[in-house]
Amino acid sequence: MEGDRSVLVCHDERMLQHKPDVNLPFLSDRLDKRVRSILASLNVEWKYPEHPGRLTAILDALKATPIPGIRTVGGRAATREQLARVHGTAYLDDIETYRGKQAWLDVDTTAVSPGSVEAAEVAAGTAIAAVEAVVSGEVNHAFALVRPPGHHAESMRARGFCLFNNVAVAAAHAQVALGCPRVLIIDWDVHHGNGTQSIFWADPDVMLFDMHRAAPFYPGSGHLEEVGGGRGEGMTVNVPLSAGTGDAAVMQVFHQILGPAARWFQPDLILVSAGFDAHHNDLALNMSYEGFGAMTGYVQALADELCDGRLAMILEGGYNLESLAGGVHRVLRVLSGAEATEPTEAGLEDVERAAAFHLSAFNEDF
Repeated sequence: MEGDRSVLVCHDERMLQHKPDVNLPFLSDRLDKRVRSILASLNVEWKYPEHPGRLTAILDALKATPIPGIRTVGGRAATREQLARVHGTAYLDDIETYRGKQAWLDVDTTAVSPGSVEAAEVAAGTAIAAVEAVVSGEVNHAFALVRPPGHHAESMRARGFCLFNNVAVAAAHAQVALGCPRVLIIDWDVHHGNGTQSIFWADPDVMLFDMHRAAPFYPGSGHLEEVGGGRGEGMTVNVPLSAGTGDAAVMQVFHQILGPAARWFQPDLILVSAGFDAHHNDLALNMSYEGFGAMTGYVQALADELCDGRLAMILEGGYNLESLAGGVHRVLRVLSGAEATEPTEAGLEDVERAAAFHLSAFNEDF
């Protein structure tokens, strides 16, 4: 039942101060055209899709329909030391020069406003706070409502709306400071988490399971053959899917690939890069709220089985405000104890029920 499990929602209003201005001048017409082309490929209007309304829509939904067992707390800024576990010092120095400024950082739509650097520090620190609450046993599960998102940010490059890689910072903190040497990161955002993959590419103690829409689709990485390198070979598990993939196929991925991989890896902690742009109202893997709930229930069961329930989720993408808020709400309901129903292919149950009804009559006659 809802409320059977304690769930911490971590949020800080400083993250609302990340307000990039899409009308900033570019360095050249070539960059201008490139950014506009990318936005067009994402099926969004010429405006910055990653805006403060994403968080306020989620908070409004939670206020309108409260969930038993949910407690909301503030966040905090990550320290330079915590960020430096996954980001190069030269990169951190460069990002610092943009504090208090409006600027474009990358041709793939990544920009900052005067409050963005602090917002990004708070996003990473709030992800850490969520993980600390779970590992300490303060709560069963935690969800960090953060922005800017993080999974595209590489060690030395801001990409895809992301400045710091929030889930990577949290994972590294768990390894170094919380006694969780083996971390499983599940990324179900519709875009491949290229930054998370590159940061942990050769790390044998972090497994990245990344299910995403297949290329050609931003960022163009995440092919089956990308499995990690060096001592980390085999620790990256990419599952690229076609655009029309729905709930039932996604759950088959979880049962047939994620479950066996997680049981082999034996994590001390599970983190989820929780994007909601796979919903059919957004950038589409044709998923529904029920599908997000089913994924949550499956991951929750894995955490119970493998790592004493230690599970923290960190918000990534999701740009249709209705489906973003609805998806997060459904995930939080399941985390708090609501039943997660396994989906079937759309219409399949209706067909099977009708076939059973009619064929029984035919069988009686023949």
